[in-house]
Amino acid sequence: MTSVQEIIQEVKKEGDKAVRKYTAIFDGLKLKQFRVSKKEIKGAYKKVDREAIEMIKKAAVNIERFAKNQFRQFKNFKYTKNGITVGQEIIPIEKVGVYVPGGRYPLPSTALMGVIPAKVAGVKNIIVCSPKIKPVTIVAADLAGADLIFNIGGVQAIAALAYGTKTVPKVDKIVGPGNIYVTQAKKEVFGDCGIDLLAGPTEILLIADKFANPRFVAADLLAQAEHDINTKIIFITDSKTIANEVNKELASQIRKLKTKNVIKKALKNKKIILVRDLKEAIEIANKEAPEHLSLQTKNPQRYLSQLKNYGSLFLGQYSAVAFGDYCSGPNHILPTNKTSRFNGGLSVKDFLKIQTYQILNKKGAKKLAEIAKELASIEGLDAHKKSVEIREDESGY
Repeated sequence: MTSVQEIIQEVKKEGDKAVRKYTAIFDGLKLKQFRVSKKEIKGAYKKVDREAIEMIKKAAVNIERFAKNQFRQFKNFKYTKNGITVGQEIIPIEKVGVYVPGGRYPLPSTALMGVIPAKVAGVKNIIVCSPKIKPVTIVAADLAGADLIFNIGGVQAIAALAYGTKTVPKVDKIVGPGNIYVTQAKKEVFGDCGIDLLAGPTEILLIADKFANPRFVAADLLAQAEHDINTKIIFITDSKTIANEVNKELASQIRKLKTKNVIKKALKNKKIILVRDLKEAIEIANKEAPEHLSLQTKNPQRYLSQLKNYGSLFLGQYSAVAFGDYCSGPNHILPTNKTSRFNGGLSVKDFLKIQTYQILNKKGAKKLAEIAKELASIEGLDAHKKSVEIREDESGY
């Protein structure tokens, strides 16, 4: 079997030819033209139900509103003291690739989550790649503001975005989730271009007490389980009664679900943890650092300041994780594998560069000269010291 590295190198060398080759091998598509044309975009709208389009638009409004509020936190500034002016400029990345998985189901929500924050940040060129792209994904990407859309996926799409081909522009950063091969490809190209995060199978950790509704708890666990047979599911409670009731609900609700075959396999690895109290549950949650963290307890907001590690947090029995997956506003492209210890979910920040600058006049240089010379001497960097001294000699300050 061809390795991820070999595919990347072939795309790097052969460009579109290699992209076509591996799209035929892995997706079964023989494509002469893999860019989705304006005519095809227009046609996609005709193939998608009007109500679905309206719901996509409403979800987009909420995601955009949240992204705009994030963007307001990033500001240019400068200040001057003693002849020293320092500041920062918030500059958007120029070209971004958004990967939208195809897999078993179309994921128009991921197109919204990847494209909208980039658009709000001011990215000029946003390129979407998705394998066996469905009309609904094309519509979502277009409504979100994508500049180019390509019907390609897998390792070959990541390589095309990272290095560019005749058809696919080279980007500065790639964002979006994918399978194990896409994740490995992102890891391989990192350095030649930026990436957002290395996402693994989805995760949910749900904490419930005796006041929780077992039907809601079970429904949320099942909802995440249907993503992948490798979904990580942890349920923590201080109530034996709730634990038993949730188990009964899982068995009952799964019977009616179309995705029960995937869910059954995922549930084989679930963990149900009985704790003494919710303090212990919080400690476990902080150690596990899950992608999705749900608290269905009495007055869950009082635990907000105690929770430190999570991709996205859902407080209260009506805060279904599915709302975050689709339309509440915060991003659903989230850290997994305990990486929320040092990383958050995709945000406007991922599409911005915080660039700093400094302007010194003679007074400012004099103010800093002794500090810089001493630190240069400590570090043994003589040319650094001389670059300061030469200014002292020239200006006589």
